[in-house]
Amino acid sequence: MRTEQDMMDLILGVAKADERVRAVLMNGSRANTNAPKDIYQDFDVAYMVTDIEPFTKDHSWIDVFGKRLMLQMPETMRYPDNPDGHFGYLMLFEDGNRIDLSLVPLNTET
Repeated sequence: MRTEQDMMDLILGVAKADERVRAVLMNGSRANTNAPKDIYQDFDVAYMVTDIEPFTKDHSWIDVFGKRLMLQMPETMRYPDNPDGHFGYLMLFEDGNRIDLSLVPLNTET
């Protein structure tokens, strides 16, 4: 299993390598220093992006996070559309790590 530091390095490295990712936020139990650590903790992460469409048109970009056992994309099941513009990937990997990654579009209009 990849360590917590391995996963953090990967999550931040992917963001740093893509200029469309302007910020990375972590929430959930891993962001709470008072939350007890356990083997079921996932990485709840949000990438703040300048343009969400390229990320959601071709989902192969998430392969960089590792070999998946499961993938859910809840926004693909919303009808008729996704009013808040966010897009989520809920990923479980072969090594037991989990990432709940939200893409959040930034309003670039001035």
